[in-house]
Amino acid sequence: MGDTVNTAVTSGIRHSERLYVPWWGWPLPMLGAILLGVEIHLGYPSIPMWIPLAVAVPVMAALLLSLGRSRVRVTGGDEPELWVGDAHLPLRFAGTVEVLGTAAKRPAMGRDGDPAAFVLHRGWVGPAVRVELTDPDDPTPYWLFSTRRPERVAELLRARS
Repeated sequence: MGDTVNTAVTSGIRHSERLYVPWWGWPLPMLGAILLGVEIHLGYPSIPMWIPLAVAVPVMAALLLSLGRSRVRVTGGDEPELWVGDAHLPLRFAGTVEVLGTAAKRPAMGRDGDPAAFVLHRGWVGPAVRVELTDPDDPTPYWLFSTRRPERVAELLRARS
């Protein structure tokens, strides 16, 4: 059996963005990986210096790349959907859409938040969008996710077509 592909995901994409780690988020973790490699060499001088460096630096690069794998997409077509990471929401179940700036995102994720909410937060992305769910069978009250283009995403979600 082959893998099936959901063509609704790939056709009619109205918005798509990847929440990658920006360039300024790379130097400090990579420096930390180099320092860790040097410390391992200092603790075990019989190990050549290149071995811990050859392990720590690619592991850190893979971690940073994996943090940027998340996507935010809005698809069109017969059944418009919002995709955040691997989760998807048919737009017929999207209620109130609210754009949250950087200052409003912090309390919404903390003391004002609901533990049952679906959250995809990336600290290096300031704004977020909050979408209330209208599906009575879904225990999730809302989705809260980071996006670099919150106004565009909110406009597409409100249009629902």
